[in-house]
Amino acid sequence: MTTLAELDRIAINVKSRKLLNQLLEENPRLAEIMHGARNETEALVGVREWVMDVLRSRPHALAYYESEHPDIDAFETLQWRDYAAIRLLDYIDNADREFEDLNLRGELAVSSPVKLIWLAVSKGTGGAKPDFFQDMLHLFRQFAGRTKRQVPTREDVEQWMARYPSGLDPRIVRLREENRERILGLIIDNLEQRKIRSGRYRFPPGLSREQKLELALQWWQEPAFHLGFAVRSPDLLNRMLGESLDPDTMKLLREARDAGIPFFVNPYYLSLLHVRVPYFAIGADLAIRDYVLYSAELVQEFGHITAWEKEDLVEPGKPNAAGWVLPTADNLHRRYPDVAILIPDTQGRACGGLCASCQRMFDFQRGRLNFDLDKLKPGEKWPEKLARLMDYFKNDAQLRDILITGGDALMSSDASLEKLLEVIYEMAVAKREENRSRPEGEKFAEITRVRLGTRLPVYLPQRITPELTGILAAFKEKASGIGIRQFIVQTHFESPMEVTVQARAAVQRLRSAGWMVTNQLVFTTAASRRGHTAKLRQVMNEAGIVPYYTFAVKGYMENRHNFAPIARLVQEESEEKLFGLVPERHHDTLRKFPEQTEVLVEDMTTLRRWADLPFLATDRSVLNLPGVGKSLTFRVIGVTRYGRRILEFDHDRTRAHSPIIESMGKVVILESKSIGEYLRQLEGIGEDLSEYEGLFGYSLGQTEPRMPLFEYPPYDFEVTEELTNIDLTGAASESDAVPVRASSPAR
Repeated sequence: MTTLAELDRIAINVKSRKLLNQLLEENPRLAEIMHGARNETEALVGVREWVMDVLRSRPHALAYYESEHPDIDAFETLQWRDYAAIRLLDYIDNADREFEDLNLRGELAVSSPVKLIWLAVSKGTGGAKPDFFQDMLHLFRQFAGRTKRQVPTREDVEQWMARYPSGLDPRIVRLREENRERILGLIIDNLEQRKIRSGRYRFPPGLSREQKLELALQWWQEPAFHLGFAVRSPDLLNRMLGESLDPDTMKLLREARDAGIPFFVNPYYLSLLHVRVPYFAIGADLAIRDYVLYSAELVQEFGHITAWEKEDLVEPGKPNAAGWVLPTADNLHRRYPDVAILIPDTQGRACGGLCASCQRMFDFQRGRLNFDLDKLKPGEKWPEKLARLMDYFKNDAQLRDILITGGDALMSSDASLEKLLEVIYEMAVAKREENRSRPEGEKFAEITRVRLGTRLPVYLPQRITPELTGILAAFKEKASGIGIRQFIVQTHFESPMEVTVQARAAVQRLRSAGWMVTNQLVFTTAASRRGHTAKLRQVMNEAGIVPYYTFAVKGYMENRHNFAPIARLVQEESEEKLFGLVPERHHDTLRKFPEQTEVLVEDMTTLRRWADLPFLATDRSVLNLPGVGKSLTFRVIGVTRYGRRILEFDHDRTRAHSPIIESMGKVVILESKSIGEYLRQLEGIGEDLSEYEGLFGYSLGQTEPRMPLFEYPPYDFEVTEELTNIDLTGAASESDAVPVRASSPAR
C-alpha cells in the first residue's frame, strides 16, 4: 500500500498544473501565502488567518462555524460566501485526518487540501488530480465573492420538467404497446418451440398466431404470468429488448451473471424500456434503464459489498448499532424508538424485479434474499416466530409504527398477508388492553400506523387485484376501530415514465381501500437531472401519490454509477423543490390527506391551485446514515486527492432517536465520485452543464422539517418516557465507521 510520504512525492499532471496556475492567478492572496510558506503548517496558518479576517465581520457565519449543533434558523442566515469560508476552516481543522474508505474496501483516505496546494506550488508534487483543483477553483471563487448563487426561476424549472414525458403520455403508451407485443411474441415462440415450459400458461391445440396473442394479452393482466416469465439471463434480456443492447453491455451483464448477481426482470417492467427511441423522449427512460442494467462497479464489488446500515447487522439478544435489542437476526430492523421494520419469512423476501442499486444488495450477496419463490414459502416455524415478533411490538414502550417490507411486502400471497395483518391487529388490541391498567404517564405507545413497503405498484401493478384491495380495506375498517389511524403503502417510483396507466389504476385501487400511497425516490444520477425529480412529483400528485422521501444513493463503490453527490441533492432541494413547498397556512389541509385517500387526487389538485404550486414537494431530502437515522445536516470537512468529498453528518435532532446518538458522535461519509466525475457523467448523457452552475458551492446542509401529514396522530393520554428493549452499554460503537489514525493512507 502506498504511504503518505510516497503520495506526497507524486508529480501533478499537466491539467492539474494548469488549473493550479489559474487558481493562483485568480487569488493573489492565496498565491502570496503559498509562495511565502516554508512548510504545510505555515500554509495552514496563513489561510486560516485570511478566512478568519473575513468571518470576524460576519458574526452569524462565525457562530454557525463554531456551533456543535446549529439549527435550521442559523443555517438560513448564511450567505453564499459563508459556505466557502466555513468549508475552508473545516478543511484546516481536519487537516491530515485519516478516514477508513469503504469505497476502497477499507483503505485509508487522508484529507489535506491546503497541504496539497502548497506541495503543488512549492514542489510540483502531492499527486492531486484535476478534479481536486477544479473543486478548489470553485471554492476560492465562492469565498472571494466572484460567484453568486443564481436560483432558477419557476419558469426555468417548468421548462426543465417539460423535457420528461410521463408513462401516461399517449405516445409513450403506444410505444409500450409495441414493446408488449414484441415481448409476448418472443414468449409465444419460446412456448411453441418448448424452449420454456409452463404448467399454467399453455396454448390449447389449433390456435392461430392471432388467437395465441389474444390469449397472451389476457395472461399479461395476471401477476403470476410476469413472475413466471421473468427474465433471468442476459441473453434472454437482450432478446426481449429486440437485440438492442450493445456488445459492451452484454459482456458486462454476462460478467454479472458469472459473479452471481441475480437477474429478475418481469415482462411488464421490461416493456417500459425504449427499443425504438422516440425523438420526443430521448433519454427519458434512463432512470429505469439504470435500475435494470448493472454497472461495472457493481460487478466488480459483488462479493465484497459491506452492509451500509450498521444497525441491520443483528445478533439476537444483543444490541444493534443503535442499541436496540431484537429477538431475531433477520426479521426486525430498528433505528428509532417509535418504528421497527418487519421482514416476514415468506415470499415477501423476494421482489418483482431487482434494482441495480438496491439497498439490500448485501442480502442478495449473502443469499438471504433471492428469487427462488418456492424456497421463500413460509415454513412451519414461521407462525411461532411471528408470535415472538408480535410480543416484541406489544411489550415495547415506544413502538407505534410497524413497516412491513422485505424484499417486498406485496410479494407475499394474499393468504400470507391476510394472516400477517390479522396477527398485527391482535397484537394492537392486546397492547391497547394492557395499557388500560397502566397509570397516566406510564402508558405504552399504542399502534397508530401500519405501512406496507412495496415497489409492486411500479414493477408489477397487476398485483394490486380486487382481492388484495379487499383484504386491505377490511383490515383498515377493523383496525380503525382500535385506534390505528394511518394506513400507508410506501412505494418507490423512480421516474415519471414509471407512472403508467396500469400503475395509476393500481394506486387508485389502493387509495379506494383507504390506504395512502407515499413515495420514496432514490436520487440516482439519471434521476438527478434538472427537472426530473420535480416532474416526477407533479406526475405523482396527479395520480394521487404523496412524495415522502428523496434519498441519496446508499452504498459504496458498488453504487458509484448511480451515485449523485450530496451537493446535487442539496441543490435540487434549494433550487427546484422550493417551488413546490406548501405554505404553512395550508398545513391543516395536508394533515387530512391520510384520512381522505379516496379523494386524494382532487384534494392535491385543489391544494396546488390554492397555493399556486406546480407540484407538492411534501418529501424530505435525506441520506440514510450508515449509523442511526436519516439526515441531511452535514458539512464538507475534507476532500481527497481525487476530488472526492468527505462529509460529516450530524443526526436529525428534530425527531425521536435512540439516546446512543449522544455518545456516538457524528458520522463521516466519503463520496464515491467527485463532482467533476459526476458532471462528466451528466455531460455524457446529454446534459448542458451550464444549467448546474453553482453545484460546487453546496457544502452545507440542514435537514428539512417533516411535513405535518407524516406526523403521528396524537394520543389522548400521556406516553411513558421509558425506553424498553434497549442496551446502550453493549451497543456497537459507531467509531468503527468513522475516522481512525493509521500509517498507510490510500487515496
